[in-house]
Amino acid sequence: MIRSILAGIGAYLPKRIVTNAELAPSVQSSDAWITERTGIRQRHIASAEETCAYMATMAAAAALRDAGATAADVDLVVLATSTPDQAFPATALRVQAALGIHQGAGFDLSAACSGFIYALSVADAMIRAGQARGALVIGAEVYSRIMNWQDRTTCVLFGDGAGAVFLRATAATPGEGKAAAGVLSTHLHADGRLGDILYVDGAVGRPDKPGTLVMHGREVFRHAVNLMAEVVEEALVANGLGQADIDWLIPHQANLRIINGMGNKLGLAAERVVKTVDRHANTSAASIPLALADAYEDGRIKRGDLLLMEALGGGLTWASALVRF
Repeated sequence: MIRSILAGIGAYLPKRIVTNAELAPSVQSSDAWITERTGIRQRHIASAEETCAYMATMAAAAALRDAGATAADVDLVVLATSTPDQAFPATALRVQAALGIHQGAGFDLSAACSGFIYALSVADAMIRAGQARGALVIGAEVYSRIMNWQDRTTCVLFGDGAGAVFLRATAATPGEGKAAAGVLSTHLHADGRLGDILYVDGAVGRPDKPGTLVMHGREVFRHAVNLMAEVVEEALVANGLGQADIDWLIPHQANLRIINGMGNKLGLAAERVVKTVDRHANTSAASIPLALADAYEDGRIKRGDLLLMEALGGGLTWASALVRF
């Protein structure tokens, strides 16, 4: 039996920080209005040089350093993004080349804000199947490229960035069970009937529509807490665990009200819920690994802790993962 160990964590945030105070005048809003409704106070915005591939490479390199691994240890790169630099080659392959990885496979995966958990699930499954021994799992987004900067209901919500983890294949020890380190389980869902409440109205294949993000916020909010609560419960039941077993909730950083709502549903103290939405805004597929990196770097998350990740994104997609760090 083989399992996936979360061996390294890395992150990258663009150098430019845009505060609510800086952004508000251009959208006839205010710092107070944005903060009250979202919990967001600032976001990072990528420069022309800080492409999806560049940010993903920086985050992945940091994850490898943290794991004490090199390019020779990587035989799989799975990159979750809705904002690739090119239609092809996959941004994952640009990262592969930049890091000097000359073996294995790589590809992009699109599941919007649930993308990182989807990518984690795919990489974990490939490791368990013996198709990979070391996998980089990356979430990287440049949502500033697809924003309608005149629409205050969306443009204030999003930011750019990248986060990554390095998974290492490890032989499972008999009897360890749910106390074993590694990815315990992942749970993925989608419902295409809800695709029109959060989407990008264009694509590379649509020259008439380069595409900007469209969101019907009330509808998204209405589905978010219930669907994520269900997929969280699914993860706990699958592993014979209860809410009291969770050390850290690492949610998708979309909106402070949704994050607090999930924490309350799980009966978790506020200090056990990782929150970066105030500083990062919604970075879509990058938000969970960025939040994970934040709590890891400041020492909150320690080896042996049980991490619960959950997200909902356009599609609609939603997912959860239980990881023993």
